[in-house]
Amino acid sequence: AEALGIELKMINATDDFLGVLKNPKHGYGSNMNPCIDCRILFFRKAKEIMNQVGASFIITGEVLGQRPMSQFKRQMDIIEKESGLEGLVVKPLSAKILPATIPEKEGWINRERLLSIEGRSRKIQIALAKEFGINDYPCAAGGCLLTDIGFARKVKDLIIHDELNIANIQILKAGRYFRLSEKANLVVGRNEKENETLGLLAREGDFVFRPSHVPGPLGVGRGLFDPSLIALACQIVARYCDRDGSDSVEISYRHAPEIDEKPMAASPLDESELKRIRI
Repeated sequence: AEALGIELKMINATDDFLGVLKNPKHGYGSNMNPCIDCRILFFRKAKEIMNQVGASFIITGEVLGQRPMSQFKRQMDIIEKESGLEGLVVKPLSAKILPATIPEKEGWINRERLLSIEGRSRKIQIALAKEFGINDYPCAAGGCLLTDIGFARKVKDLIIHDELNIANIQILKAGRYFRLSEKANLVVGRNEKENETLGLLAREGDFVFRPSHVPGPLGVGRGLFDPSLIALACQIVARYCDRDGSDSVEISYRHAPEIDEKPMAASPLDESELKRIRI
């Protein structure tokens, strides 16, 4: 926005989106991506801003046929209608192969200056960006995490156990995810960066696990932990420690916000059991 000299308004729609994610009216895509309902939500938010600033219509960078779940003609029509923006969404990149919008019919903008891009290729858009001197734009290969099969499984598990909130979604991104019981889960870091992230995301009430004397991961347990689940979490963390041939390793754990740690000798969890509880 700074580079283009335009004002940027940011809206926190997290709670609204989580509601959509739990129960999308139009269903999911290939995994847990509620693309149509997501677009409807953000179009509604755009309409709120449109009314606040006194704008007459909105503009999007959508291209007809570029994304299978939300950018075919039928889905575009549904999104506009259910968001209350029917006829008021101008798509300059594909406008000439779509019905004329109200701004075009009323002569507020010149339809002849708009484009007719269609399909998944980004070659024309990349050429346009170069022509206009726009160099900082997202990679075309980027996409929603909810389309990733592994991440989608984790999100589905949160929904099933009524644990879907932004804090739990954030921690899912930071490591291996295990379902220990109906009311407890564990995330274990895969590298130093994830260990640091988990340390920052741990909150009051979480259990924090780490090896006492050898290299290994940080683990954060969230939910209701009894002694047996604490021991299980220690075994999981031990599985990913550098044990140097030893049958067991000492794992330290604490119940945040407590600082004092308690040690527990733990043997690595059996691989078949590990596989059973890993999401």
